[in-house]
Amino acid sequence: QVQLVESGGGLVQAGGSLRLSCVASGSIFSIAVMGWYRQAPGLQRELVASITTDGSRNYADSVKGRFTVSRDNTKNTVSLQMNSLKPEDTAVYYCNVFQIGRDYWGKGTLVTVSS
Repeated sequence: QVQLVESGGGLVQAGGSLRLSCVASGSIFSIAVMGWYRQAPGLQRELVASITTDGSRNYADSVKGRFTVSRDNTKNTVSLQMNSLKPEDTAVYYCNVFQIGRDYWGKGTLVTVSS
């Protein structure tokens, strides 16, 4: 089992910034992909950003140029720097890792962007 703990959510005004962090612990062998998903009320969970072991990044079109995902393989952490936040970024953000054919999820952290 892999446990994920997120931190860094909160309330911010439009145009502001937040940084989310996630620490993975437990039975960690080789985490292929680490990333962030989000789910807004009434909507499906969607990929925000992901990063592979070798640093290849993937972003949702809606966050390109505003969000940056990074990871530290030595510490098993993944972070999401969110700049120029918009009200439509309001959602619960979930940390996700993919290891040996299985997805693991954090409990989520709420990000609220006020207009």
